[in-house]
Order: sequence, then structure tokens, then C-alpha cells
Amino acid sequence: MIWLNGALVAESQAEVSVLDHGLTVGDGVFETVKTVDGQPFALTRHLDRLTRSATGLGLPAPDLDEVRKGCEAVIAANPMPLGRLRITYTGGLAPLGSERGDTGPTLAVALGTAARRADTTAVATVPWTRNERSAVAGLKTTSYAENVVALAHAHRQGATESLFANTAGQLCEGTGSNVFVVLGGRLLTPPLASGCLAGVTRALVAEWCGAEEADLPYAVLQEAEEVFLTSTLRDVQGVARIDDRELPAPGPVTARAMALFAERAAEDPDPR
Repeated sequence: MIWLNGALVAESQAEVSVLDHGLTVGDGVFETVKTVDGQPFALTRHLDRLTRSATGLGLPAPDLDEVRKGCEAVIAANPMPLGRLRITYTGGLAPLGSERGDTGPTLAVALGTAARRADTTAVATVPWTRNERSAVAGLKTTSYAENVVALAHAHRQGATESLFANTAGQLCEGTGSNVFVVLGGRLLTPPLASGCLAGVTRALVAEWCGAEEADLPYAVLQEAEEVFLTSTLRDVQGVARIDDRELPAPGPVTARAMALFAERAAEDPDPR
């Protein structure tokens, strides 16, 4: 069952017009929320970011009471031990072009199964960059084709994620993750000014584990003592290989971050 514009409908009946601006030009934002035994994790933080992304894109702020209602309905209708809750909010019906229409936004909430992540993974570097000065830098928009291309590149390299530099040659983020490095024993992550997404898991790990923001050259990936990824469904995941470089994973700092995140997340499913 899927929540679509105020109603719970069967998946086969959850239809959006081919003229929806989210489909024609990618004019929309979204959130992915982990659910564990019917309980969403960090939903308040995700909804805050949904609002920031929507208003940053120029869309009206979503009705968060309505979004929560949709989340609750979908979770109740689709029981599962571990799920991927997807909230999509688009510009709605519009002309065939960049101009927006006036019929109001589209809201869809869906839930699918998710697999538990491995403790370690491999990542690939890519020749493409994030534009930290883009109008949509830091917004979680549905314009994801750049990520699709980069993730396909990673899969061809036997990896599960690709890592971007920004146009200044600094480490930025993955296609759907944030990145942390251990350098000289310090836990560091790129600042939001790098163009990276303000990841919910990133913020919690930085707070709980005492990470520092720092401008980092892309080449740090070849020098760091440890590297790990964070995201909603990865939580904290050690990086064992970057291209052809092998790393010890999970290293001691990564292992502590993994354990602390699991402990704190279990204590509070909606950390504010």
C-alpha cells in the first residue's frame, strides 16, 4: 500500500500523471527513512530536511502533519522488520517545461524492504564533480541522474558507492552517503560548504563521536588511516577498499563509531 495525495491506495493504483513536474524535469525532493519493526528512525530530522529541501527548491513547505499521517499509514499497512520508507514531494502538475503549474504539490509515501548492510564495503573514485555553487547544492532533490551514473560506475568496479570531489578539488560526498576519514588520529568530515548533503546520520555521528568538519583534498582518500560512510540505511559502514587501495576495516575509530551509533540509536528512535 502507498500513500498518495492524502489516501492509502494499492500499489497498482498509485498513479501519478506523466505531466507531474517531478517526472518531466525532476522538480521534487525526497527523504529515505529507515524503519525497524515498524518504527521510523530519526523521522523528525528527516522531515526538517524535507522542508529545507522543498523551500530551497522554491516549493511550498510540506504539511508535516500530513506527511507523518502518510508515514504512519504506510508503515501500518506494510509490516516488515527492516524497511526503506520513501517520502517524495514534487511540484505537481505543470506545463511541459521548467515553468511550474498551479495545481499544488504531489505527495507520495512508500515503504519497501531493506537489507542489513555489511560492516565494510568498497568504494570507487569518479572523474565527475559536485558543484558546490549549484542552485540545488545541499538539497535532496529527485534530480538524481548524476548519482545513477556514478553508482553504475562503482558497480562496474566491484564497489557499492562512488565518492565525489567538488569543483575545488575537495572531498565532498558519495552518491547517497557522507564520508568520514581518520587522519592523524582525528575523525574528520567535509563541511556543508563543500556541497555535500546535510546527512541525518552524518550529523548524529559527528555529534555522538566528536567528529570535526574540515576542508579535505580529494587525495586524502589515498592517505587516510580509516574511511567510513554514513547514510540512513548504511548507518556507519567501514571502507575496506578505495579503487585499488586496501584499508584495514573496520579500523578502531570506525568500530567505535559503529558501536556508539548502534547504542545511541537503540536508546532513542527519534533523536532531536
